[in-house]
Amino acid sequence: MRMLTIIKGDDQARAAQLQAMRARAATANQTIETAVRAILDAVKAEGFPAVRRFSLEFDHAEPYEITADQLEAAYARCPKDLIDALERAAANIRAYNEKLLPRSETWTSPDGGKVGRLVRGLTRVGIYVPGGTAAYPSSVLMNAVPAKVAGVEEIVMVTPPTQHLSDAVLAAAKIAGVDRCLAVGGAQAVAALTYGAGFIPRVDKLVGPGNAYVAAAKRMVYGQLDIDMVAGPSEVLVVADDSADPAFVAADLLSQAEHDKLASAVLLTDSEDLAQAVDKEIARQSAQLSRREIIEASIRDFGCAFVCADLAQCAALANDIAPEHLELCVRDAQALLPQIKNAGAVFLGDWSPEPLGDYMAGPDHVLPTSGTARFFSPLSVTSFLKTMSLIQYGREDLAKVREQVIALAQAEGLTAHANSIQVRFEGE
Repeated sequence: MRMLTIIKGDDQARAAQLQAMRARAATANQTIETAVRAILDAVKAEGFPAVRRFSLEFDHAEPYEITADQLEAAYARCPKDLIDALERAAANIRAYNEKLLPRSETWTSPDGGKVGRLVRGLTRVGIYVPGGTAAYPSSVLMNAVPAKVAGVEEIVMVTPPTQHLSDAVLAAAKIAGVDRCLAVGGAQAVAALTYGAGFIPRVDKLVGPGNAYVAAAKRMVYGQLDIDMVAGPSEVLVVADDSADPAFVAADLLSQAEHDKLASAVLLTDSEDLAQAVDKEIARQSAQLSRREIIEASIRDFGCAFVCADLAQCAALANDIAPEHLELCVRDAQALLPQIKNAGAVFLGDWSPEPLGDYMAGPDHVLPTSGTARFFSPLSVTSFLKTMSLIQYGREDLAKVREQVIALAQAEGLTAHANSIQVRFEGE
């Protein structure tokens, strides 16, 4: 049974498939927007009483602070192999981000004065962690460890007050060095972190995944605080030639299709035989997987293989799609890499599968989706930094440019600007 839509040399069919992929990431509907706006306005006006009311309504529990003892107990309950994996992943994420960390620096300008930049970590950052069945300890590490490397003074994790909090999530928070863990979720948690509410502090930036209500709330409060990005459904794009192993390619496509029914798994290849072989492998492997129903819906609606004239055309189409994850499963991935312009993360060769990036390699798995890799970058240590420009001129340095500064100020009609320079040289 064919599962993968295979498109060869049909521009109309290709355009229709790409349009379907892009349309799946539509913004929240009006009902969600209206409900979230009401929550945000209530928390802004009332503070913690509103947060408590919405928490009882939606989560059937009051918000509370998770203690350090609870984190320790959760850590102790986790299997050793899980703790070892979390510790190793955290170490790799830390090492990667330490390499990316920019430094404060100054240098001499052409006029002789000193200029430069000051690099500072944000003061307080919030991390949203979904609860219930969507408990992802890897996301705790991917959000918290770069913030820690950046020197963020306080990291506040929020997660819904479910009856049984995830031990793995709490253990990851301990490993990552999260400073405070609060049991509060939903749009009310976003509102509380935006405005401050009772024991829930206001933060400078909020990162982390959530449901449609959380995503809408993050989008609506952006500008009052910073956010990581408005994430859409997950996606992977594999560029492969006839040297690729069909079983490997199929497995990597399936690894994203299992996320949800809106996930997108796309193959670009110059070999129709490979596309047919990958389709057979998808049918064989998916039959054995626990999330088969989700996978089949994702592949049916948003899975496809484009058979291109050559790898150059594959690269051009990949750049147009600008995928979250891009795998290059070709004979010479390094040779093709210079043609790649747009992707959240690029994986080179048969032995660099996408799940390696999700969990262990070190680069972040919080990536731009829905074509936004054309202009957005992955989350990293730089996401938790701000820079301030630095200017230090002496008298002689300012004298060299005073006439030019005055001329520009007067051209703009800003005489007080001009006077600020002139007053320093009166009597000369």
